[in-house]
Amino acid sequence: MFSHFTGNLDLWGLGLFNTLRLTVLGFVLGFFVAIPIALARLGGNPFVSRIASGYVYVIRGTPLLVQIFIIYYGLGQFHREMKDIGLWWFFRDAFSCGLTAFILNSAAYQSEIIRGGIVAVPKGAIEAGASLGLSRWQIFRKIVMPIMLARMLPAFGNELVLLLKASALVSVITVRDVMGQARYLYAQTFDLSVFYVAAVNYLLVILLIEALWRRLEGRSGWLRYEGTT
Repeated sequence: MFSHFTGNLDLWGLGLFNTLRLTVLGFVLGFFVAIPIALARLGGNPFVSRIASGYVYVIRGTPLLVQIFIIYYGLGQFHREMKDIGLWWFFRDAFSCGLTAFILNSAAYQSEIIRGGIVAVPKGAIEAGASLGLSRWQIFRKIVMPIMLARMLPAFGNELVLLLKASALVSVITVRDVMGQARYLYAQTFDLSVFYVAAVNYLLVILLIEALWRRLEGRSGWLRYEGTT
């Protein structure tokens, strides 16, 4: 097993880089897409709210692998139209298609996290802050943000870990991530131990993410304490 790792460090390094790139970009860009979706679901316009709710329902109700296939193979059938509008350069790339699927998928889940965090803020707490003469920024920093962080941070950490594990799916569309490199090496050697190496890669990264996230939650705990003073 170790020979497959030490003898192919360049392949595993590239695979790990692609896995991390896909996970981080999917999570961060998905977050920015999730914000307007969450606000739309909470907004007063019923038409916009239903569209946002329908998007979340469809994305969360279908497998990520199906979404990857639809984007990668489905859009490929319209390559002429994509060329006409100048988007084929992006969607012809397997990684870009996988990233698009990850952004859209993660946005649906993160929008629910954000919506839950906003709903978790009691109106009475905001009214109490206003009655004390706090400005809107002070109310947000000392009352709203600490409550939202307490609700959202653990859920965001879970979503990031789930995205990392789900990133293995993009190997089926020829992306050379960790799993993609394992499949490539297995096709060359027919040695199952390459998948053990891939599993160790995922496990180590997840342990690192969890350690970093615990530190982040610890810092947010200080922020929550400060917000109550």
